[in-house]
Amino acid sequence: MSIRFTAKARRGMVALTIAAGLAVGVAGCGGGGDDKKPEASASASKSGSSGASTQEGTDEPVAELKGEDGLVLQIDSVQRDSGGFLTVSGEMKNDGDKAARVSVRTAGDETEIIRHGSSLGGATLVDSKSKKRYYVLRDTDGRPLTTTGMPRIEAGASIPVFMQFPAPPTNTTDVTFQLPTFASATIQISG
Repeated sequence: MSIRFTAKARRGMVALTIAAGLAVGVAGCGGGGDDKKPEASASASKSGSSGASTQEGTDEPVAELKGEDGLVLQIDSVQRDSGGFLTVSGEMKNDGDKAARVSVRTAGDETEIIRHGSSLGGATLVDSKSKKRYYVLRDTDGRPLTTTGMPRIEAGASIPVFMQFPAPPTNTTDVTFQLPTFASATIQISG
């Protein structure tokens, strides 16, 4: 598999998941941290109810996770597909006042993923109900099925991102999303 194919496949997956996310959006709840960790915030339902609600027709994200240097990961869609995968997609925004790069630490610490360069390969989903942790999927060459080779992000700019995981059991609706250098947040799975 060539890098060109991977980039093309990534763009196709992002477009597909964004389209699915526009059809069905879900609000989640975020987790805060102590003074040393970045903060997370999540969108609340406009109706003011305490539970998550479908956000059809709105542009509200599922969650926003704050990271280093003004970077914010906005999760727009958490979608199951029929192949047994779960795709988390959204955008990486630079809310800072100067250009920033996504930390190399977001690739995690697994040698197989790190050798393929910068990525969001360190992302995990934690299903506390089933007591399982799900890691980003990899292709047959060991490349993480995530956005890779992220450019420097100018102040006020954003780039589309995605991460693909094995899907938790269908009775699991909430998982904790974690990405190194970003706060963690509970997100709700749709589909």
